[in-house]
Amino acid sequence: MDFTEPLPFQTDITKNRKSILTISEITRRIRGSLEQEFFHVWVVGEISNMKRPISGHVYLTLKDADAQLQTVMFRSVASSVKFELKDGMEVLVFGSVTVYESRGQYQLIIEAIEPKGMGALQLAFLQLKERLGKEGLFDLAHKKALPLFPGKIAIVTSLTGAAIRDIIQVIHRRFAKVKILIYPVKVQGEGAAQEIAQAISDLNTIPDIDVMIVGRGGGSLEDLWAFNEEVVARSIYASKIPVISAVGHEIDITISDLVADKRALTPTEAGELVVPCYDQVSDSLEKIKTRLVQALYNKILLIKSQLMGIKNSLSFKKLRDKILRLQQELDEVAQRLITVSKHTVELEWERLTGLANRLDNVSPLKVLERGYSITTNVEDDKPIKSTEGLVVGKKLKIRFSHGNVVSSIVEIVK
Repeated sequence: MDFTEPLPFQTDITKNRKSILTISEITRRIRGSLEQEFFHVWVVGEISNMKRPISGHVYLTLKDADAQLQTVMFRSVASSVKFELKDGMEVLVFGSVTVYESRGQYQLIIEAIEPKGMGALQLAFLQLKERLGKEGLFDLAHKKALPLFPGKIAIVTSLTGAAIRDIIQVIHRRFAKVKILIYPVKVQGEGAAQEIAQAISDLNTIPDIDVMIVGRGGGSLEDLWAFNEEVVARSIYASKIPVISAVGHEIDITISDLVADKRALTPTEAGELVVPCYDQVSDSLEKIKTRLVQALYNKILLIKSQLMGIKNSLSFKKLRDKILRLQQELDEVAQRLITVSKHTVELEWERLTGLANRLDNVSPLKVLERGYSITTNVEDDKPIKSTEGLVVGKKLKIRFSHGNVVSSIVEIVK
């Protein structure tokens, strides 16, 4: 056998050696083939081995009874998922198959995900409702009573919607004297939930607001979604001002409805809940006034009748007679006191008069009336009792019973 000739079956292999591929090249070609074949496909499967590292990306395995598929959901997509992903959850994912070249592993890059058999928003609503319910945000014990006659009402809603017009019209029709403060916010779309939550927080810094309405008109579940956001629920729960949630129509129930102190089926009903009807209140007050006046009049008649009965009773007559007798005895005692006092005063007066007469009889003035006089110094009016110290020419003052004279000593006789 001539081994210099190539074997027949080696001919093609030998020829193909000129096109040997590297690992990277064949991986890249497989990747291109997969990406072309499995571009934008829907896949159904059960979540398994889910991981969420600090990068924010989500890695999970989708599996069924016979196979499994590695998938990745990058942070930009993962952050927009409304519901909570869990192992064991059946989901529908939308994305494209590619190859992770460094490992030679094919994987599905998820661009959208939703729970199987239920919309993503509906599941997100149920999950948040369950979690906040366990925390007690819906407890009746936490709900505040609405003021019966609010002085100032705040409304958090859009200025361009029909809800604000409906609320204001109803309030003014029912109780025109109330003050209204409007805090305009976005009620749907990106950033709406944050604006609503901030508005509720800001209004709680204003001291004279009695109650607050937070809401908007009807729309799809997506339109109303801001009122299902956790940030809005927690802002309502933290509000010290009572909050009425008025979102959509009667059939629309949002998380804010469950947390709020009062749920209004529509914005129009919110206006009816927040203030009473003035005419009804006025009519009720008038009826109450009439009943009070009648009750007071009946009470007066009853008391008057009771008093007349007491007045005409034998026991009251005995008591009155006893009082009259005591008054009579008191008058007699008083009269005796007056008589005794008058007699005592007269006796004392006579005694004092006698003492005065005796004092008057021994008075120097009385002596002067009998012709005597009193001589005193002119300078100090001191009486002069002897000639000692006197000199001729000294002036003396002589007092008589009537009048005085000043004299001069002519001679001193010892």
